[in-house]
Amino acid sequence: MHQGYQRKRRRPVAEINVVPYIDVMLVLLIIFMVTAPIVTQGVKVDLPQGKAETLPVEGKPPVVASIDAQGDYYLNVGEGSNNEILSLEEIALRVSAIILLEPERPVVVKADRAIPYDRVIQLMVSLQKAGVPSVGLMTDSPEEE
Repeated sequence: MHQGYQRKRRRPVAEINVVPYIDVMLVLLIIFMVTAPIVTQGVKVDLPQGKAETLPVEGKPPVVASIDAQGDYYLNVGEGSNNEILSLEEIALRVSAIILLEPERPVVVKADRAIPYDRVIQLMVSLQKAGVPSVGLMTDSPEEE
């Protein structure tokens, strides 16, 4: 009689290779470390102090229209915003496009305390013409004594 040759079957390996996942996580960590300082840009403004209610944290960040100490206008829409000087007409066009896409997004004015009141009013009128239903004013919290 002929003896049958039995072939040994290999079992599939049921382990997860984590090395590629670690590589991806390290690359993401480096990307976030490089981009974090870039994202936290803004215009240096000396805000007036006053007690005010803070905006709720949930939802999208507000659109911030800023006026610096030199009287230049800026618009910060969130991550990736650059600090280019804009005219009132350019701010109105950009904000109206944002409001059309996201009508419930808050709009806040951030102005240096040395700026004449007239410049702030001009910005607020321009935002109103752009279709913004309400505009908030940004302040610094007064230091507790």
